[in-house]
Amino acid sequence: MNWFFLTLFYSGHAPKAPGTVGTLVALPIGVVLLMFFGSQTLFMLSILITLIAIKGIDKHEASSDEHDDSRIVIDELVGMWIALAIAPGIMFHCNDLSVWSNGLAVQIILSFIFFRLYDIKKPSIIGRIDRETKGGLGVMGDDILAGFAAGITTAIVWQVILKSGFIN
Repeated sequence: MNWFFLTLFYSGHAPKAPGTVGTLVALPIGVVLLMFFGSQTLFMLSILITLIAIKGIDKHEASSDEHDDSRIVIDELVGMWIALAIAPGIMFHCNDLSVWSNGLAVQIILSFIFFRLYDIKKPSIIGRIDRETKGGLGVMGDDILAGFAAGITTAIVWQVILKSGFIN
């Protein structure tokens, strides 16, 4: 069960780009949770999963002597969900989340793109946490920060789009 959880339903076993595959698995689950339960619930679930994952990753690393196994993609789920909880989650009332014409789809796509960009490039403190923090906290920490950065960037870009008049 632990490996099923850490690899996000075994999506981490994808032969190419397991992090992107894991994010793509996490995205629709996060969108459904966001639409039906709201951003606060999505955020709190992210925290709960983070706490469980840190313990599981620590146990895995102790038995395998490998830090940040590429097959572990539960960190992508947490980062993606945080981005979704911040960006579209704060822009729309819960009832408006089912109205795709209000730009929700654009924000979901932007959240995905920015999260993957920050997770792959690891700028600034995101990269520092990835390099210097060991164990489950290090594996989860860079994706948590990437999720926050992606959510904030998405919110800013969305406001620029609205103010520029591209979308009415």
